[in-house]
Amino acid sequence: MAHITPKSPDAPDYVNTLASVAIYPNGVGEELSTYVSQAVEVIRESGLSNETHSMATEIEGDLDDVLRVIRDATMKLAGQGYRTGVHLSLDIRPSFRDQMHAKVKLVDSILADEAADKGTVEAED
Repeated sequence: MAHITPKSPDAPDYVNTLASVAIYPNGVGEELSTYVSQAVEVIRESGLSNETHSMATEIEGDLDDVLRVIRDATMKLAGQGYRTGVHLSLDIRPSFRDQMHAKVKLVDSILADEAADKGTVEAED
């Protein structure tokens, strides 16, 4: 599994995709981190934007690139003979970019505005 050359976001057929994926083996015991890290390594080496969290890894890029990386990461485990589970969620927004960070900023902004409004209401009481 090698680094891919991601499609340019400026390409006319670029379809921005944000994926949340958890890839893990079944039937190997209680501790899965050693196996999960193999799949995460494939994702990190892909060249696509990604962030790993405790329950899943987010990947952002063109739809075809994201799906190829998810397949490669899955096959890292399945190719070793492990029954492999994949939990996948996709948000496909063709005209958007950097949703991995923009969505978090939007939620933070909304919460800050609500906290400010709440503070104003409490100050008036």
